[in-house]
Amino acid sequence: MTLDQTRADGDATYPPPEELQDVHFATLEEKKRLWFRDALINSFFIAAWFLFAIVLSLYNKWMFAPEHFGFPLPLFVTMMHMFIQTALASILRFGWPHKFRPEYDPSKEDYAKRAVPAAVSTGLDIGLSNLSLKTITLSFYTMVKSSSLVFVLGFAFLFRLETFSLRLIGVILLISAGVLLMVATETHFVLGGFALVLSASALGGLRWSLTQMLMRNKRSGMNHPVATIFWLAPIMGLTMATVSVSIESWSALPGSRFFDGPGATLQTIGLLILPGVVAFSMVLSEYYIIQRVGAVPMSIAGIAKEVTTISASALLFGDELTPLNITGVAVTVCGIALFTLHKYHTRLESNIPLDAHGQPLDTEESAGSGPGAIALRDGYTPTPLGNADGSNATLEPLLAASGGLHAPSHVLFDSDIDESDEEEEGRRRDRR
Repeated sequence: MTLDQTRADGDATYPPPEELQDVHFATLEEKKRLWFRDALINSFFIAAWFLFAIVLSLYNKWMFAPEHFGFPLPLFVTMMHMFIQTALASILRFGWPHKFRPEYDPSKEDYAKRAVPAAVSTGLDIGLSNLSLKTITLSFYTMVKSSSLVFVLGFAFLFRLETFSLRLIGVILLISAGVLLMVATETHFVLGGFALVLSASALGGLRWSLTQMLMRNKRSGMNHPVATIFWLAPIMGLTMATVSVSIESWSALPGSRFFDGPGATLQTIGLLILPGVVAFSMVLSEYYIIQRVGAVPMSIAGIAKEVTTISASALLFGDELTPLNITGVAVTVCGIALFTLHKYHTRLESNIPLDAHGQPLDTEESAGSGPGAIALRDGYTPTPLGNADGSNATLEPLLAASGGLHAPSHVLFDSDIDESDEEEEGRRRDRR
């Protein structure tokens, strides 16, 4: 079967035969160029996420503090933000479908098996975290919540989103220890609160990994951040509603000062909707980060945000840090630097196929989250044919148009292969 026939079967994702002569593995210099380019783009999304998260944190402090607005139902507000995100994602999806609506929609079975667990785990993570703060201090909560990074890494290994590495495990444990020291303080241990936070941490690790799996699969219909919000936010909202109505008193809202007359009602509605737009922007940034770099780097970015917040509070507002806290900040910063170095070296050691324009053929590899190895459906795996330093490495097996070497009928990346792809390939082989 020729490459032309393969493309006629609907495999239009890969270069036509006339362009295959320019397909090659990236040289060392090209890998460095790609890494720094991606680092710059990723930094933009992380900075946007930092900004929206800070604005939302300030809003939450003002919204729920008794000395300020004093709204008594934080989970209810979070639920409203979920539904606002659904509305905004719907506007983008149906208003500009060519840009925000992926080619596929999730099947009912995929939605039930993959999307719903991701959405429910997100809602429970937020709900249990807020519930735990009713019984434990914020310092104790932060200390226990630092374990979420370990859960994120564990689920990433379990679902093969990250390649198992003792070096990576060591770096993650170092960062977790640094966070623990950074927020360490004398506090009273509460078993119930500890169990709630630990459960929330585990659910947090699960939800980020499930979300990454959804976003890396084109057939899931959620390989765009707006589509991910569109399909997940309604279930998140329903989950939050279930948790909120169980532990918060909705009956106290009608007739309260927040809805006492048209003016107060309009003010309260505005304070619910406008921050929902900020929450949408923050979640959109989160999903772009996950799509580009994966769940583990996203969690590391979250730790970096906490380090920045604590350091800025100490410098600008005079918040007192003990020597143990300062040591924790230093250890955490060193751990984040080592993680970045680990990702850099992993990128340089990998084989990155480039097209005729020097762009990666695999979008996940360009984001740094996929294994990046080329898997050929017919059981053939090419190897770099260039020099040891990566120079002049070509995908020679793909260049055979006739005679001599035979080009494989399908070239796919292992990060794109899932069960549905394998079933489809089986049907194709049967037709042959």
